[in-house]
Amino acid sequence: MSEPIHPTLAEVTRRIEQRSERTRIAYLEVVSRTARPGPYRSDMGCANAAHAYAAMPGEDKLLLRQERQPNLGLITAYNDMLSAHKPYEFYPERIRQKARSLGASAQVAGGVPAMCDGVTQGEAGMELSLFSRDVIALATAVGLSHNVFDAAMFLGVCDKIVPGMFMGALHFGHLPAVFVPAGPMTSGLSNDDKSKIRQQYAQGLVDRATLLSAEQAAYHSAGTCTFYGTANSNQMLMEIMGLHLPGSSFVNPGTPLREALTDAAVERAVALTHEPGSGVGHQITAEVLVNGMVGLLATGGSTNHTLHLIAMGRSAGWVINWEDFSDLSACVPLLARVYPNGSADVNHFHAAGGMGFIIRELLSVGLLHDDVQTIMGRGLQRYTVEPWLKQGVLDWREVPATSGDEDVLRPVTRPFSPDGGLRLLQGNLGRAVIKVSAVKPQHRKVSAPAVVVNDQKELEQLFKQGKLERDFIAVVRCQGPQANGMPELHKLTPLLGVLQDKGYKVALVTDGRMSGASGKVPAAIHVTPEAVAGGAIGKVRDGDLLTLDCEAQSLQVQVSDAELAARDAQLPDLAANGQGIGRELFGLFRDRPLLAEEGASPLLSGYAR
Repeated sequence: MSEPIHPTLAEVTRRIEQRSERTRIAYLEVVSRTARPGPYRSDMGCANAAHAYAAMPGEDKLLLRQERQPNLGLITAYNDMLSAHKPYEFYPERIRQKARSLGASAQVAGGVPAMCDGVTQGEAGMELSLFSRDVIALATAVGLSHNVFDAAMFLGVCDKIVPGMFMGALHFGHLPAVFVPAGPMTSGLSNDDKSKIRQQYAQGLVDRATLLSAEQAAYHSAGTCTFYGTANSNQMLMEIMGLHLPGSSFVNPGTPLREALTDAAVERAVALTHEPGSGVGHQITAEVLVNGMVGLLATGGSTNHTLHLIAMGRSAGWVINWEDFSDLSACVPLLARVYPNGSADVNHFHAAGGMGFIIRELLSVGLLHDDVQTIMGRGLQRYTVEPWLKQGVLDWREVPATSGDEDVLRPVTRPFSPDGGLRLLQGNLGRAVIKVSAVKPQHRKVSAPAVVVNDQKELEQLFKQGKLERDFIAVVRCQGPQANGMPELHKLTPLLGVLQDKGYKVALVTDGRMSGASGKVPAAIHVTPEAVAGGAIGKVRDGDLLTLDCEAQSLQVQVSDAELAARDAQLPDLAANGQGIGRELFGLFRDRPLLAEEGASPLLSGYAR
């Protein structure tokens, strides 16, 4: 049995419910108006229905014409560019066959775009990355808008794809939703070795061929990248929020167990169509969102979810903020060390006990809500298990009582850290978040002069010129959603790491994002308000003394209030940020008033505001 809810967990949940009362009621009213008994296609005109399944095989047409059995709509993010999404190429046919065996049918309702942040890091295309989440939400809605489906299945893994699908799914909250993972690639070159070679390349100690060989050894096959960035944080979230099958997040692609789990996901989707009130809109309660936040903190997950989870919650009428994350972080222990917070990858994490172990440990001390609805039924206790093939048939068993490797995964009685390592910073520069789970204690407070740039490539150039061999705090501004779409600044990680390793005190302050794999250098990110929206970060000058203090949760420029107010922002001409590589098409998004702490989504309106 799970223990009584921890008081902080209860308090954060209560205040989310309280501040969301109006918006949640408005959302549920929309869901209720849309829902109806029986197959959704049954009330359609004959011509409409004929169009919907004109291309389907004869046996499927007969089934659909009878208007008795469920029809599953598939939203797929398959493409060959993302290694994590390559396995989805053959999922639709497998799902169709399994659905037929259950007396149901399935159709690909639509595809959504899916870009690879690993390809676009540091390039102009990365400026489309964050807003691609909202395009995915829109594309999900287009696919499901045909309204001939009784449940939806979502085939997506990576950074913006799952949050976008989730947001789209909640606008069809009357439908049950099952998310279907594809699994991580097998382990290749270790993440530690990869990181070392990146730093050596940044210093000119190895050539491009050596770097490319290392990267190809790390990213070598179909499946999710094995570090614990946003993609794998997505998978953790879908499981701990009850939208995956238990233990399914980190099973490798192309294995018999992976295939059996995909078949079982179809079974659950079909079963949910017969269960009243099983729509995803009712399933995603404040308790479920808080469970997702706790999971993120306990595993050292991606900072990108301080944007995504907020936007995801608002799509169902729930209003969460950075104080909620920070307060939960103070009481949620860090139970996993997966790169960049350790040397292990997600395959090691899964082998050591994985999600079932994490969920059981957190439930045992009241740090998760057990009484929630999942696709498996009521109660998160259903997720303290792991899947296996028993004589070739899928079954679940309790996870082992002890961790398989305490260097990777620990019980709640012996955590790696008593807190989750995610903190809200506040001061005269605004509000920001910082992840300290991979930052050593001696690096958690930095007071140093500012080095101000308006583009990450400017900082790279200063590094190459040898002008950063000193203590400093890099202020990289004009990187927010309104300025240029808020790209990740992951390419700064190796060079800042090199300088820290040389003994310099360095840190980063930005209104942009770091990667979900941000690590050992302290980085105050998502600074709000951003520079182009009048934020104080736009008024910082080269040489100003800045203090970033993780323990005091403070972010200050040592300038008087009067002087700071009197200064004009020194911002560059940003016109080029809206041109080339398709960026012109996203002007509509950048022009909307966006705040990082509101999820940085241009789609949030009506009950979501």
